[in-house]
Amino acid sequence: MERTKPAKISFLSTYPPRSCGIATFTQDLVRELAKTGTVEPRIAAINDDSYDYPPEVELTLNQNEAPSYVEAAEKINLSGAKALMVEHEYGIYGGEWGEDVLKLTHRLQIPYFVTLHTVLQNPDGKQRSILSELAAKSAKVITMAENTVGTLKSIYGIDSGKVAVIPHGVPEFPRRERDSLKKDFGCEGRFVVSTFGLLSPGKGLEYGIDAIAKTAVKYPDILYFILGKTHPVIKRSNGEEYRERLEKRVKDLGIENNVRFVNKYLTKEEIVDYLQLSDVYMTPYLGREQAVSGTLAYAAGYGRVIVSTPYIYAREMLGGGRGLLADFCSGDSLAEKIAFIIGHPDEKREMERKMSEFGKPMMWSRVAQKYVNVLSSALHCE
Repeated sequence: MERTKPAKISFLSTYPPRSCGIATFTQDLVRELAKTGTVEPRIAAINDDSYDYPPEVELTLNQNEAPSYVEAAEKINLSGAKALMVEHEYGIYGGEWGEDVLKLTHRLQIPYFVTLHTVLQNPDGKQRSILSELAAKSAKVITMAENTVGTLKSIYGIDSGKVAVIPHGVPEFPRRERDSLKKDFGCEGRFVVSTFGLLSPGKGLEYGIDAIAKTAVKYPDILYFILGKTHPVIKRSNGEEYRERLEKRVKDLGIENNVRFVNKYLTKEEIVDYLQLSDVYMTPYLGREQAVSGTLAYAAGYGRVIVSTPYIYAREMLGGGRGLLADFCSGDSLAEKIAFIIGHPDEKREMERKMSEFGKPMMWSRVAQKYVNVLSSALHCE
């Protein structure tokens, strides 16, 4: 996108300091796009509370107030933006299954793009119609997994030529030696498994804990880090009930020495440090249709061996011998995969090698350039 001045592009998304994976994704993306010198990103932030936003947030709209979407469309039209990028996830927009986002896109007078954070294989009628309608009038639809392209065509009626596949980005930090990090974090000599992200029942962490209990019988030095705060939506409705249930499970199983909870919203530097000291990254998620996982993407980018349940994104990422898939809702199956990795160091090193190679194109600098190319092509920027 070669211009005498950067093209102003607006992004419709949640945004930090709101605690949300899509907020973090958008912040990472716009920061990298700004570095290219070809894009001037601005944010239309979706509010569910009062936040102290950084300067790049140009306007806000209230998630559960339909008129706010109409007002936001008018402001975006007058903002000088060349296009709008819609970060789409059903749960971050108002109305039934987030239908209020259409109130905004219908009133746009500039082109818009859609980045999909969820692609359901079995949507209900409302879910399907929202995504189909959103995509129909867009300039381009971006998905993060190759194996969702067929679903978008067959289920949602989106022409494959309109779809671009761009991987989830991964932050770039200096590589650090695993044993040195383990020493710094007080887990020297331990075989470390980790899971990070906002805690919610859909993460299946109870099965991860069961797997550690079973593995610890033969490998008592195993250590499992459960990293992250409770999801704010879950906390508002149920408090810390889920975390407390997990902590009780750890105590009941007698594995307090094998599981550590880190109850905080981790910085990206902290996440990467924990990943780099980990021997295995585990996602025991319950959602079979999950089309993308930012946490799994981070682990892939840093070449970790991943043990995961076989949701859509995991199947794609762990293909070709890059990791191991376990059964859903099965501590036994997860434990079997972890034990295999502990007992087969040569195979572990080979999986790490393959994943490291696979993860290189996922660094944010490369991902941002792919977004620039899509925007350039669709907007015919010269």
